[in-house]
Amino acid sequence: MKYNQQTRRYFETAARAGALSGPLVYRGAAGNREYGTWVQFDVQTVSGILEDARFLAFGCPHTIAVAAWVAEQAVGQPAIRRLPDSVQGISLRFAVPVEKLGRLLIIEDAWLATIDSAMTEA
Repeated sequence: MKYNQQTRRYFETAARAGALSGPLVYRGAAGNREYGTWVQFDVQTVSGILEDARFLAFGCPHTIAVAAWVAEQAVGQPAIRRLPDSVQGISLRFAVPVEKLGRLLIIEDAWLATIDSAMTEA
């Protein structure tokens, strides 16, 4: 499969890959490795602002690239219950084929679970 420049860049660097621990850290995950896609986000919040964000992912290069991008875009933003762009917008940005759109929904579910966790505990 041919990947666009955005996908290749975020997949190859995955700069925000990893897990967070400590105070004010919240976690959410979605998907299932047995079915080919699993994503976890960890965020650290201070006064409702996402001070740090990390991800772990099992999946195709699109899944890893988009999860990395979501984590990157989140830092410094308010902890709100939505992705930095719509699923359709992300699909276009990363040239995700239609047969992989379900993976973007798993990323969205993981992100929403993470923010829900932060909002519940805050």
